[in-house]
Order: sequence, then structure tokens, then C-alpha cells
Amino acid sequence: MGKTVEQKQALVTEIKQTLSESQLAMVIEYQGLSVAEITDLRQRLRPSGTVCKIAKNTLMGIAVDGDRNWQPMTEFLKGSSVFLLVQDDMKGAIKAYQEFQRVTKKTELRGGVMEGRALTEADVKALTELPSKEELMARLAGGLKAVSTKLAVSLNAVPTQIAVGINEVPGSLVRAIKAVSEQESQAA
Repeated sequence: MGKTVEQKQALVTEIKQTLSESQLAMVIEYQGLSVAEITDLRQRLRPSGTVCKIAKNTLMGIAVDGDRNWQPMTEFLKGSSVFLLVQDDMKGAIKAYQEFQRVTKKTELRGGVMEGRALTEADVKALTELPSKEELMARLAGGLKAVSTKLAVSLNAVPTQIAVGINEVPGSLVRAIKAVSEQESQAA
């Protein structure tokens, strides 16, 4: 027995909500996967904060209709589709899917959508080569720490140099007076 109109509307609302929290959506051809294999895929994706959603293409089409960020997904809506909606760790989700695909050899990545752009399989794979958010934050923190350290060292050096200069003034003055007096005594 099919779903009622209310159930379909609730599913569309749920998909819209999940999409609003996602940064990447991947569309997978899943023809021939068993329930156990789909469960395995979901378990592999769970640590990366990814929702594995099976929905009819028409319902997904309704969910993305009018949303600029997800509209390009309509070009991938054909055949049996599983939607991987990545909310947290993009790199981890893609790697988990690639590992699953390598083991089962039953799925095919049709493409993905990110920030209103349709992504090919090559584009999605390229995302795994980007540094993670944590890596970027660590690099930024390291850069900021280096700048602040250099600034602190420079600021500490200024008073030290002034103090050395002030300490040298009396010694230089004494040597200058002594040299002048020696020159006067030799001239006399």
C-alpha cells in the first residue's frame, strides 16, 4: 500500500529540513542493494553526520523546487536514488561512501550539489583533497599565534634597545669628554 498524501507531505517537509542543515548532497544509484547493505552504508555514514535518505525522485524534486542551493539536484533525479545529505564532515562522508562503493561495487555516484552548483563525480572526489575545517582552523590559529609572538618579541625589543641606548649615553659622553681633554692637553 502506498503512502498517503499527508505522509508524502511530511516526508517532503523532513527532506527540506534536512537539506537546510546540509552543506553537500550526493545522489547515488543504489539498484541491487539489499536492506543489510543499505543499513551498512547508513552505519558507515553516521559518524560523519550524514543522513542517508531513500525517497522517490518526485518527492525530492518537490523538496528542492524553488531552492537555489539544491535546484541543480533535479538533473540527477532518475532511476533508484539514495540521497546522502552531509551535514558535518564532508571529507569523512565522501571517504566512507567511497569505501562502501569499493567493497560492494553495486552503487554509482551520479553527482552532488553544493552551494547551488551541480558536482560531477570528479568534483566530489576532489572535495576529499581539501583540508578539513579543523585543519584550516589549526592553520589559522598557528598563523595568528606566530604573528602575535613576533609582535610581542618586537615590542619587547624596543624598550630593551632604548635602555641599552640610555646606558650607553653616559659612557659615550665620558669617552668623548676624555678624548677632547686629551686632545687639548696634547695641543697645549
